[in-house]
Formats: sequence, C-alpha cells, structure tokens
Amino acid sequence: MSIEIDLQGKTAIVTGAGAGIGREIARWLARSGAAVAVNDIRPEPARAVVDEIVAEGGRAMVAVANVRDEAEVAALVGRVVGELGALDILVNNVGMHAGRAAVPLVGIDAAHIRDLLEQNVLTTMLCAIAGARVMIEQGRGGVILNVSSGETTRPSPGLEPYAAAKHAVNHLTWTMAVEWGPHGIRVNAIAPGTTLTETVRPVFTDEHVANIVASTPLRRMVEHDELARLSVFLCSDLARCITGQLILADAGAHLSRSRPRNLTE
Repeated sequence: MSIEIDLQGKTAIVTGAGAGIGREIARWLARSGAAVAVNDIRPEPARAVVDEIVAEGGRAMVAVANVRDEAEVAALVGRVVGELGALDILVNNVGMHAGRAAVPLVGIDAAHIRDLLEQNVLTTMLCAIAGARVMIEQGRGGVILNVSSGETTRPSPGLEPYAAAKHAVNHLTWTMAVEWGPHGIRVNAIAPGTTLTETVRPVFTDEHVANIVASTPLRRMVEHDELARLSVFLCSDLARCITGQLILADAGAHLSRSRPRNLTE
C-alpha cells in the first residue's frame, strides 16, 4: 500500500515562483495534480516555469504582478480565479533579503527598512487577505502557506530588518489561522534554513558554505526540492489537522549558535 498526495482539482498561486524556492514549490504542486498560477514580477522567468510544468504534463498559467501593490494583487487573484476556476492554495513565497550584504544595525537607513518590510510583510498580508476573501466566498476552505525564515529562531546581527519582518510573518500566520480557521482555511508557515538560491549563492563564499554545513547537526545544506515537498504536504489533506504552525526545515541549524551570522537564509 502506498500513500500519495493528490491535489487533482485544486488550484494554487505561488508568488515569486520564477526562481528559487518558489519555482520548486510551483513545480511540485503541479506534479501533485494542482493547476498552478506562477507569479513573478518578471514575465520571462514565470513563462519558463510554466513551460517546464506543461512539459511535465501539468497545468499552469503565467501570473505577472507586483505583489507589493494592492490593486495588482486583487487583479492577480481575480485573473487566476477566472482562468483556473477557483483558488484553493496560496503560497506566499515572495519575501527575501535579496542577496544583500549584512549591514550593522547602526548603519541601516529608513529606505532599507521599508524595502525589507514591504518585501516580506506587506506582500504576505496583501496576498493572504485577497486570497482569504476568495476562499471565504467560495465556502470550501483552503490553504495558505507563508514562507518565513530560520533567522527568526535566533539573534541575527546584520539582518535585523529582515529577521524582524519574518517574525511578523510568523505572528501573522498564527493570527490568520485563528481568524480564518472557522472558514476552513488552514494557515501555516515554513522556515527554511540556508538555501542556495540564485540570489543567495553569489554572496556566499565557499568557506561560509563550509561553515554552515559544519554547524548543522545533519552536516548539510537545505535543498530547494525538500522545501517544495514539505510545502506540498502542508497544502494537502494529509495535513488537514495542521494549522497555525511554523515548521522549521533547516537541517537542525536552529540548534547551533556557532555559525556565522552575516548572511540571509
């Protein structure tokens, strides 16, 4: 007897899915049967991911939008529902440190802070609110998955605005789970460990990567597809009793305080 995750008949939006973790989440949701709207602010990467999904036999659409903009978010959700028929799953993956170098707190200006708050908190709130409105109106529940960070589990010198923003995402996850649970909407968050995405890898030295590996109990980095498979599980009915949770997927990095704290996860 085998257990398979079947998302046939489900529709999903994955924000920031043109690359990195979002790309893998979109691909794995499609592999599990969901029709996926691949959101990115750039049309070319979104189209490339859609083409990959279609080539594997899945169903997907390009959903270009700037999810910092409330009007664009509303139009995005409306367009997806119009083309795919419904919205069952929303993955709020947009939000990162964007490959920035670490900056001491006394050297951070207001523009830096606003940028990271908008990238991580504003985008999550706007998309979750728009998605929840549709799910409530549909009357059949749904799943919202927020991507947080392992940086929320420890002090993060040099990354304070980013880590604080992700802490806000954690709190939003708990509150959304309570407020929207009566409507059958489950809300969870995953906290990835260091993942060598396209924006992160260029600012990591080989020595830094080796230090991270050595500091984790599992002596390894986190892979994109591992985060994607965890996401698919949390979006499936196998996790139907799980809500309001922050799931760490960091190879045990939160158990160590010895690793360098100068780059984002």
